[in-house]
Amino acid sequence: MKRTTGTDRSITSKWRPQTRAVRGGTWRSEQGETSEALFLNSGYSYDDAQTPADRFAGEAEGMVYSRMQNPTTQMLEERIALMEGAEACRVQATGMAAMTCALLCQLSAGDHIVAGRAAFGSCRWIVDNLLPRFGIEKTVIDARDNAAWEAAIRPNTKVFFFETPANPTMDVVDLAFVCGLARSHGITSVVDNAFATAVLQRPLEFGADVVAYSATKLMDGQGRVLAGALCSSEEWIQEKLMPFQRNTGPILAPFNAWVVLKALETLELRANKQSENAMEVAKFLEGRVPQVLYPGLPSHPQHELCMKQMSHAGAIFSFVMDGREQAMGLLDALELIDISNNIGDSRSLMTHPATTTHHNMGPEGREEAGVAEGMLRLNVGLEDPQDLIEDLDRALGRIGL
Repeated sequence: MKRTTGTDRSITSKWRPQTRAVRGGTWRSEQGETSEALFLNSGYSYDDAQTPADRFAGEAEGMVYSRMQNPTTQMLEERIALMEGAEACRVQATGMAAMTCALLCQLSAGDHIVAGRAAFGSCRWIVDNLLPRFGIEKTVIDARDNAAWEAAIRPNTKVFFFETPANPTMDVVDLAFVCGLARSHGITSVVDNAFATAVLQRPLEFGADVVAYSATKLMDGQGRVLAGALCSSEEWIQEKLMPFQRNTGPILAPFNAWVVLKALETLELRANKQSENAMEVAKFLEGRVPQVLYPGLPSHPQHELCMKQMSHAGAIFSFVMDGREQAMGLLDALELIDISNNIGDSRSLMTHPATTTHHNMGPEGREEAGVAEGMLRLNVGLEDPQDLIEDLDRALGRIGL
């Protein structure tokens, strides 16, 4: 394999984001292929016995085993790092593998984590259930409250962990304040940026230490593969993440990496267009339903902060109906929008978080996280927004609204 200009930082640093998304991290074999090659091998052979010895000792570059590295996955990592403005990136099998790795690779018994209360259900399960099993203490706060972050710090606090915008409440966290606070206390900030991606928001520019992704979402964005990613400094990746990742094995499969590589070429187009569509749909719903939670709307209490941190408010938002029965009735009345718990897809999808993504939190946990029984989360896709509005209008009419 030969590296192309897409791997030369002195060249790629001059490229604009969309060019990096198309050409960044591209390698080519002796065949000279234009599209990235797909390497499906698990292992590698060597010309002599000393070569693998040198590679395993870290004294020579090269592949040793696809649980550690693979040409296709490494191309994806280089491209995501370029898009994120990160020194390094490592990809994982799923978004939740990425979140789990990000926390377990740096936390030990006796450490303390502060986490935002509004989060994906599985992320809250890790914080509330998994980490305490290993003697890791946790404090869950309203991440919108800057004072709450400062008040939660203890001498043994090692990590701040939060989503912005948060799933599904659309809470927005003040990145500059929270990440700055973390650094001033020697705390590592881990930001889940899946709702935005680097196209709409770049947490590293606001002082974040680690940016975590479910690349299943907007990065692939077409409902095809599972994938996760972590971006950070080369030091954090090598010293904290890699010993954990190479020995526990949550590596992304090469085929899935190749699919995400190709999807990144259109990520900016999709993310921006879906955000524009979401704004149209949100404006339609505002006033028609009891509450719309979309930071792109001036009515959202954190609208100004969102616009300061993000170029668009994203493709996903929530709205609240009058209880579970009315929310379920609306879902059943839809004709175009699919009932599905995925997000970031090019197709419009809607789900009832209380019975799907946040079901395992229980009624009290959902109430504490702000997940109402009447809440619906809508992923706005690439369909004509007027068709989506007509579908919602029809469905709302059928339930008497």
